Amino acid sequence: MLLHLDHVSKIYGDLHALDDVSLSVPRGQWLSIVGSSGSGKTTLMNIIGCLDSPSQGEVALQGRNVEHLRERELADVRKNVVGLVFQKFYLVQHLTAVENVMAAQYYHSVVDEKQAMEALRQVGLEDRAHHLPSQLSGGEQQRVCIARALINCPEIILADEPTGNLDEANEQIVLDLFKNLHEQGTTIIVVTHDSTVAGQAQREIMLNHGKLVGEKWNDQEARERFEELVQSDDSIAPVHEAEFADPTKSAKDTIDSSNFEQA
Repeated sequence: MLLHLDHVSKIYGDLHALDDVSLSVPRGQWLSIVGSSGSGKTTLMNIIGCLDSPSQGEVALQGRNVEHLRERELADVRKNVVGLVFQKFYLVQHLTAVENVMAAQYYHSVVDEKQAMEALRQVGLEDRAHHLPSQLSGGEQQRVCIARALINCPEIILADEPTGNLDEANEQIVLDLFKNLHEQGTTIIVVTHDSTVAGQAQREIMLNHGKLVGEKWNDQEARERFEELVQSDDSIAPVHEAEFADPTKSAKDTIDSSNFEQA
């Protein structure tokens, strides 16, 4: 199991940002995390990405308990295992597209412009490599962010509202990139309010007030494979049952937690 959360909570005083969440994600799965603002989505994303630690419970990545890793080992996880894509692009404004990608290499090993150019080619931006962020559209800037996330060949792409600032045309470009990465075996975890974006995933989970309250599978074969894993290993968090909102809703419709049945 690539990722496993065992009864994870994140507590700030009386607030449970995450409340007893158990979740297992096998290698190569595409998972969407949905829920209203304040439901705990970003907190969960930060814990998965080793940007934050749980108050209670355990997180295992690649079979290793994250709590037992030293700071240098955690830094290696952030560099080598996880690639982060944000709604806000966080590009360095005085660096070109290729230099922004190379900046991620700098914290990994050796800066290699040829590899950075190949990452931009993967996202269709080779001809925009020497443009500054101010000379790129929002969709192009997001694709630079994806190239930056890809440069160190991570096992997991974590994307927090990656299409939130994009129009429908650029949203589709980003989704097509994720589809290609998924077909190549990359594990993808996306936080989104967009029902169309969420529906591209094999599996969707919903958070509400920090609790995992529902689950939907869009790929029956993926579900069957997961259930076989659960049967063979009782430490894997099982499938939750819930009904989701009408999948025919328009591309920019927000997913409403009131349309879910409690798991």
